[in-house]
Amino acid sequence: MTLTRDEALGLLTDSLSARRRRGAKRLRALADPTTAVEVRTALEREVLDKRTWETQYQLVMALGMAGNRADVEQLKRLALQPRSATAVNCALGDAIVRLGREDDTDPEPLLWCLQQDVELLADGAVRAVATLRLHLPDTAVNGVLDYAEAHFHDLNHKALPYWPAVAAAGWSGPRVQAFLSRCAQDSRQIVSAAAKDALEGRYGNYMSDL
Repeated sequence: MTLTRDEALGLLTDSLSARRRRGAKRLRALADPTTAVEVRTALEREVLDKRTWETQYQLVMALGMAGNRADVEQLKRLALQPRSATAVNCALGDAIVRLGREDDTDPEPLLWCLQQDVELLADGAVRAVATLRLHLPDTAVNGVLDYAEAHFHDLNHKALPYWPAVAAAGWSGPRVQAFLSRCAQDSRQIVSAAAKDALEGRYGNYMSDL
């Protein structure tokens, strides 16, 4: 049964992490700014327990959908805290880009994430760029391509070129074309398919697993 707004908010204080996570996922889907205060408060509690990284991930994503620019400094502070569950960093990068932009061409939040050398933070930031279909200035595009090329064969995160390839559907220039041509020949089907679509100017129907 689909949760209502109030039911989802009620789950944020449940004693079971799985139920809190269910509430957070529903609030993420609702993207209702009126839930931001409760989501923010729940996230502040949740990050105190290192075991509940999946719930933390969904709360960060929910805040990214419902919050505002005032939340970005809190998210940046969280991003700089060491953690073993680096998937949370992916959510933080995504939320920082969603909430931190002055407009759709503002590269500052993305560039901040690229510069931190925090595992998967940049990946989440580029995912937001791709799913929002942002057209960025050349300096930011080059930053994304530098990141993607540096991690092209990352043994721990083999699909890191994936979101840059999706994002590049809205970009142009010789370097973008060269990157996509390389990705289109890659043995990883998820990367090659995204690149082939991007070379045709299509974003494709790509979704995050988390």
